[in-house]
Parts: sequence; C-alpha cells; structure tokens
Amino acid sequence: MADQVYHIPVMLFECIEGLAINPNGIYVDLTFGGGGHSREILKQLDKGHLYGFDQDVDAEANIPDSKNFTFVSANFRDLKKYLRLYGVTQVDGILADLGISSHQIDEPSRGFSTRFEGDLDMRMSNSMELSAKDVLNTYEEGKLHKIFGIYGEIKNAKTLAQAVVSHRAAEPFVTIEGFKAVLQKFAPRGREFKYFAQVFQALRIEVNDELGALEEMLLQTIEVLKPEGRLVVMSYHSLEDRLVKNFITKGKFQGEVEKDFYGNLIRPLEPITRKAVTASAEELVLNNRSRSAKLRIAKKV
Repeated sequence: MADQVYHIPVMLFECIEGLAINPNGIYVDLTFGGGGHSREILKQLDKGHLYGFDQDVDAEANIPDSKNFTFVSANFRDLKKYLRLYGVTQVDGILADLGISSHQIDEPSRGFSTRFEGDLDMRMSNSMELSAKDVLNTYEEGKLHKIFGIYGEIKNAKTLAQAVVSHRAAEPFVTIEGFKAVLQKFAPRGREFKYFAQVFQALRIEVNDELGALEEMLLQTIEVLKPEGRLVVMSYHSLEDRLVKNFITKGKFQGEVEKDFYGNLIRPLEPITRKAVTASAEELVLNNRSRSAKLRIAKKV
C-alpha cells in the first residue's frame, strides 16, 4: 500500500532534521502508520537500525523491505518493554507523530470520521475491547460530561451528556449517523462540523486512552534515550501539545519547573526549539492535516 495513499507525512523534513540522524545510530518511530517518516529515516542509515511501532494491523501492509528495520506490533506506551525484547536499552532518537493516520480517518469501518456512515468504533487497534459505542451506551452521565468537556472542549458538555443518557434509554447508539442526529440538536448553527469533530475527538481520546499512553511513553523516553539523544514529537491538539511542552520544558506534566541550589533548571530534556515548529505555507496548501500540527524537539541532557 503506497504511503501517499495511506498517509501523507506531516513536516517530514523538519522531523528528520530534528532527529539529527547518526547513520550508525538506533532510532524509533513510535507511530509507523504509512511508513513515510520511517522510510526517510532508513535512507539516512548505514549500519544503524530503526524500530517502528504501531498497534494498528493495517499498518503492517506498509512495512519496508530493509534489514535495518524491525516492525513492533504494539502501543507506544510499551516502548521500553519491547525494545528490551530486542536487546535494546538505549537509542539515539525517538519520533512520535501523534493522533490518527489519514488511512484510519478515511476508512469508514473504523468509525473515526464524521464524513462516513459506519459503526461507532474508533479503536486504533482491533484487539482493544472498549469502543465509542460502549462509551456512549454504558458510561454514567457525570463521566460523559467530563469526557466531552475536557477532551472535546465543548461548552455544552453537561447538556450533551444528559441528552446521550436520555436517548440511549430508548434506543442504544450504534451508528455514526444515529449519533450525529442527536449531536445536530446541540451544535452551534454554522459550526456543526467543528462541533462534531470535537465530540468525536473526545470519544477517540477516551476509547484509546491517548493521553494516558502519551504520558507513559514520554516518561520512558528519559530512560531509553542516550545522552544527547533526540526526542521529536508532533501533536495535533492542545491537550497533547500541553503535555509534550510541559514535559520537555519542566520535566513533568504539571506544576512549576524545579531548580537546584544555584538556580539551574532541573529537567532531563533540553528544548532544541524555543517554540513549537509549524508547517510552512507551501505544506499548508498541499496537506490540510498539517494546519493544526505542532512539532517539538528536545535532546536528553
């Protein structure tokens, strides 16, 4: 399956440059997907090796034929465990392109997109038990309120949660169109599409425990990276970017940065870029998905 069909890699040049690749180094692409970033990394390796992680079985169709590449069928929250299985304790660079691939969005059966009819699924791996359908039909009102408000950042989260609970009592949620019919009543006029996208984002984050997995992965990068090793992370919404930014600049997800007796910052990573890198004007024209992308680059102290 061609990468250009499966997924167009965002900020490809910026990501590769951020990794500062050593031809004989060991690298990890935590979000292999269509393999676009991985193939570019492999072009620059000589005796080095690249490990590509992806929990989605569909991604296996894109595995490159290279002795320098190993595919790891796993969630990136298990980064350290799986690297150890291959005898790897430290690496030169780690890349993570967060969120969902274009393939996952454009495949109706996956249930990620508001544009297609299909089951309310949203699982990034078919082996996972919890689906969006389960969340809508079983979660109590208070938990739905929290998910819509925090993960979706919608203003009428409480009202929507009440409506979901009321509707499912008579008719359980099954399909995307059935759910959208309920959402339509609460969406601001003229901003329906954005409202749908925010609610679907909230459900997707909950189903896949995306923020929990991201925190676990980031914490492991400190142990896995060699001194001076690079961490390159691209995010697509403020919840992800806030976690990444705080971890790079403060060494933790919340609270103020800590300092030693001499006033020096105590943090395991040092930002390479002062601000998040965003897509160029040319890329914005070519790839709509790059609009919301924020790239942060750091090295291990």
